[in-house]
Amino acid sequence: MNEINDNNKLFASDGIIAINKDRRIIVFNEGATRITGFSYETIISKQSDILFDSTLQENAILYKSLNSGEIFSNISLRIKTIDKKELEVFASISPLIQPDQGIIGLIIVFRDINEVISLYHSLDQKNIEIIEEKNKLETIFNSLLEGTFTINSQWKITSFNKAAVGITGFSVSEAIDKDYWEVFPSEDGKEDLQLKSFIADHHKNLLRETTIIRKDGSRVLVRINSAPLLDTANNKVGRVVTFEDISLMKNLSNHIEERFHFKNIIGRSKPMLQVFSMMENVLDTDSTVLITGESGTGKEIIARSIHLNSVRKSEPFIAVNCTAFAETLLESELFGHEKGAFTGAIRTKPGRFELAGNGTLFLDEIGDIPLSVQVKLLRVLENRLFERVGGTKSIQLNARIISATHRDLENEIKNGNFREDLFYRINVINIHLPSLHERKEDIPSLVNYFMSKYNEKFKKNIHYISPNALKVITHYNWPGNIRELENVIEHAFIVCNSDAIKTEHLPQKLQELLKKLNLNGNETENKTPFEQVEKQLIQSTLRKYNGNRSQTATELGINKTTLWRKMKKYKL
Repeated sequence: MNEINDNNKLFASDGIIAINKDRRIIVFNEGATRITGFSYETIISKQSDILFDSTLQENAILYKSLNSGEIFSNISLRIKTIDKKELEVFASISPLIQPDQGIIGLIIVFRDINEVISLYHSLDQKNIEIIEEKNKLETIFNSLLEGTFTINSQWKITSFNKAAVGITGFSVSEAIDKDYWEVFPSEDGKEDLQLKSFIADHHKNLLRETTIIRKDGSRVLVRINSAPLLDTANNKVGRVVTFEDISLMKNLSNHIEERFHFKNIIGRSKPMLQVFSMMENVLDTDSTVLITGESGTGKEIIARSIHLNSVRKSEPFIAVNCTAFAETLLESELFGHEKGAFTGAIRTKPGRFELAGNGTLFLDEIGDIPLSVQVKLLRVLENRLFERVGGTKSIQLNARIISATHRDLENEIKNGNFREDLFYRINVINIHLPSLHERKEDIPSLVNYFMSKYNEKFKKNIHYISPNALKVITHYNWPGNIRELENVIEHAFIVCNSDAIKTEHLPQKLQELLKKLNLNGNETENKTPFEQVEKQLIQSTLRKYNGNRSQTATELGINKTTLWRKMKKYKL
């Protein structure tokens, strides 16, 4: 309540008094009543002496103005209040003049000096509060993790926060008063009309992902939203644009799955342990890596795992299947192209080498690249420079190169299908992945993993597999390797309507192994716990290492305490 009164006092009207030639009061407004305490009824028609002492200077000034018509501005006067106190006021005195009568009276406009001082202090305090609020808002504005800027109705940037500086590389002074598209250019450096339309059409719950070009020429994937900027009258005067760098998030979301974590790649067989050892050796290097192995052995998983566990893990992992593009398009896909470089090139497009930035470029099935492209790829790997198709500007290659193939490249060289010099350039480090047939001891662990995966996917509760089914799976040659094994388990989950996988749930070609293995296809047991499979695996591994628990635990990927506990559980 006091605050309301203070605000009313802050904007109170001045006191206004009019006296006639006889010095009688003829006008006395509400402001005069407020300052002096006299009501209109008690003071109207009274002599001015009731307010201004006739013996004081104030009366002399009034006389002078009445007699000479002199105007007094912003002078100090003392005026009497109803409680007989004298109050100092600022006043201006002007004569009232009629053309045919001369001076007929005076107008006195005055303000309580205490009110003026109070007003000054109040305004000063308000100014301090405004400055503090401005500083607070600026702090909040610059503390936002999202890049934020505002644009006016002419699409000029009017504010630009620190996060926006960090994401775009443009300083505040460089961004202010610039057209928004100079900070958010399209691939060809011009205005992106689709982005402009998105910003203009506010969608509260709609976000747009786009790639922007930073000041240094590098590209960053951002997610953008916008909202109208309103003035105090609720009129649109521009827009607020927020954006965040999602390159790291997007990169991680593409390949941070448990199966890509180095420590969680399934396999404790001797061939796989050799693979892991080689992977550890290449993590902290930038040397080119060639991953070889049959189709379906998991070459891309190994490549992603190397990237994810290296210092480049926060940078992009760009994979390109070299068999997915025709020869005429592969070069453009790898190196990019300029607008108009060929028919259909309606805009500039960066290639995979460029998009990889400081991350990792994975060239899958490199053995299938045509010889014409091999020549250009060799030159890029040697010089670490490339040009877009149709371009003349050299672009630095900063990414690490990891290649993969299912082909025998040395044999391809003999047949004239692959360049020997390119082979030596990509084969600095070779990681050969064993076929599933060469690592059969890993099959139970892989089966367990895929069962967990498809239990979740199909919302089933299958945790058992019959001994005969496991024997069939273990003795099959697996020409399609891990990919084929996963397909078999998925097939079994689809046709299985119980809580146990039996031989009848396996594809026909695996069921044909029953006779060769002298197994009874009519399984009478309702279900066999997966623990039985685990027991069989532990028994076979113990036999392999002549009962050596330490070697058995290492082979199974568990510690010795866990192995001891499981041996006790299964009475081994």
